[in-house]
Amino acid sequence: MAPPKKLLVVSYLAVLLVFVDASSSSSGKRGIFHADLSRPELTDLYNSRVMSAEKMTRRMGSSSSGSGIFSHSGVRLTLEDGSQWLVHKGDGYGDTSETVATRASGMSSDWKVTQTKDIHGSQRVADYVRAGGSDYNLITDNCHHASGRMMKLGG
Repeated sequence: MAPPKKLLVVSYLAVLLVFVDASSSSSGKRGIFHADLSRPELTDLYNSRVMSAEKMTRRMGSSSSGSGIFSHSGVRLTLEDGSQWLVHKGDGYGDTSETVATRASGMSSDWKVTQTKDIHGSQRVADYVRAGGSDYNLITDNCHHASGRMMKLGG
C-alpha cells in the first residue's frame, strides 16, 4: 500500500524548501542557503493557495540586458494571506531540488514583472515548485523553462 499522498508531499517539500537570497549579487555568487521555517510552517506554505502569479526577470552578470540568456527568471506568487514568495530555479539552489521558494521581500529592484496571471486559489505553492522541476540543465531545463511551465498553471 502506498503512503498517503499528503505525507509524501509534506516530506518531499520539507526537504525541498531552502531559502536563497533572491537579491543575490550579479557577480554570479550564490546566496546563502538556509531553511528558516519549521516543518508545520513548510507544510502550511506549500499547501497555501496562490491568488496571483507574476513572471519576473532580472539581468545576470555584468549584462545590461534583462532578457534572454543574460537574465534570470522566476515566478512571484501572491498567496491568500497576502504574502509573496519567489519560486525560481538555478544550478545548486537546493539540496534535493533546484527549484526553491524564497521570500519575495528579499528581491532587489532589478527584478521586473514580464507577465501576470490571476490564479484565484486554483493552485498551491507546491504545484509551482513541482512545475519548476527538480533538476537543472542550462540548455534543456533552466530558470526560463521552469518559469514558463509555472506560468501555464491555473487560472
